[in-house]
Amino acid sequence: MAYCPERVLPGNVIYELEHNDRAIGGINEASTEKAVWFYKHFVKGELHKTNAKTAEMCKLVENSSRDTQIAFANELSMICDEAGINVWELIRLANKHPRVNILQPGTGVGGHCIAVDPWFIVSEFPEQAKIIRIAREINNYKTEWVIEKIKNTALQFELDNSKKPKIAAMGLAFKPNIDDLRESPALHVVTALKNSNLSILPVEPNIESHKTLEIYTIDQAVNDADIIVYLVAHDQFKALNSNALVLDFCNVTNQ
Repeated sequence: MAYCPERVLPGNVIYELEHNDRAIGGINEASTEKAVWFYKHFVKGELHKTNAKTAEMCKLVENSSRDTQIAFANELSMICDEAGINVWELIRLANKHPRVNILQPGTGVGGHCIAVDPWFIVSEFPEQAKIIRIAREINNYKTEWVIEKIKNTALQFELDNSKKPKIAAMGLAFKPNIDDLRESPALHVVTALKNSNLSILPVEPNIESHKTLEIYTIDQAVNDADIIVYLVAHDQFKALNSNALVLDFCNVTNQ
């Protein structure tokens, strides 16, 4: 028996299954060697031998590291909103430093790995995993912050125009240019807004239908919307023209 975490990018899974490095850890040396022998048949990446416990923790740590880095960016975006600073410009300038690489903030963190794996470490090591827990809480809070930001904008629009706005919600997937909605913060935002009786026009160009939401085309939503909310930075959303009020949570309009 051996443990071998996969690191695959949705949208590029087959390539990465073949070319990515592997950390392979068996329950004993013979198990490790057997697993390495198996993976050598189709993996072109390097195979790194270790033990089962380290290999399993490696997967959790990789995703927790990403989650923590994203949490810094998401926290920074909320600080900049309060301070009246363009967070995208700030990050671009800060990243000119040769040893700084701040990630891009977004609607939150989703997917079946990064949004889930840190909790395994936190549950097993609650006293030690302080940064990991706080990062998870920040990224979850960012999604709730987005919801409140949209609600407040919709309320102000109604006060100014004496009518409820139609809101185009651009993107439902958990990251750009894929059709995967698992643990998606964008989907959570749209569901929460609909449950608040706001008029939402959900747009997800990478799926044809959804079991609980009516999916609008980009043109339908943009033409009808009073407010356009960018939740996922799909390539199809770049360079759209509209006279609607725009809330951009994922740097679509600044690119």
